[in-house]
Amino acid sequence: MNSPAANESGVMRIASSHSVAATVTRLEGLLKERGVLIFARIDFSGDAGRAGLAMRPEQMLIFGNPKAGTPLMQSEPVAGLDLPLKALVFEASDGKTWIAWNDPQYIVRRHALPPALAANLAAVVPLLERAAAP
Repeated sequence: MNSPAANESGVMRIASSHSVAATVTRLEGLLKERGVLIFARIDFSGDAGRAGLAMRPEQMLIFGNPKAGTPLMQSEPVAGLDLPLKALVFEASDGKTWIAWNDPQYIVRRHALPPALAANLAAVVPLLERAAAP
């Protein structure tokens, strides 16, 4: 498994060993085990299909923990634009499945938050990695 690295837009991405649906289901289970709230699971490709459009599999999971996110929004209310957290799972044109998310450090820099608050967001990164692992 490759380690995630953020590009200049703050997006991190890792390859998954599973299909899009299986990756999202695995991630959802891992998050729920940790008491993280699942706010939504959006099936972009399913919605596209219902509209008569073809799209490779792509789903988004929106999740968060008020104990982790609230301090960021107390420090800077506009941080709520990046919260709750999101994980986008998609199939690339080569058939490979990827998970992408916003780098916690990027969110902290973007909103000029105290650097220590990155830890509130970074706790989910190992769960994203586990969801992608074989």
